[in-house]
Amino acid sequence: MEFIKKDSIVELSNPGVVSRQLLNPENSSSIRVTITEVHLDAGASQPRHTHDSSEQIWYAVKGCGKLLLADDEEAQFTEGDVVRFADRDVHGLRNDGDGEFVYISVTAPPINFGYAYKDKK
Repeated sequence: MEFIKKDSIVELSNPGVVSRQLLNPENSSSIRVTITEVHLDAGASQPRHTHDSSEQIWYAVKGCGKLLLADDEEAQFTEGDVVRFADRDVHGLRNDGDGEFVYISVTAPPINFGYAYKDKK
């Protein structure tokens, strides 16, 4: 068993975005998954990107936003929705709602997302 105490959960941030690394290679010996809780302020976004060798599942916990997909496509993503991105699927998110948008991300195999954020605490 592995117990992750809240004081070992790292917060990575960019302007308007906070990514809480609930379970990742820095606080867990898991070789199968990374779990993050991501908060986006109204108007904030995560740019389109891909992961070469990891799939990702997002579960929208609070709010609504737009998925930013390949070929400049967009899709509504709302509280209660789940989306899965295969390896190399283009994905990103823009919070176009009035309040905070929160989602949980499960990534397998795990990725250390520190490279994608400016600040770490």
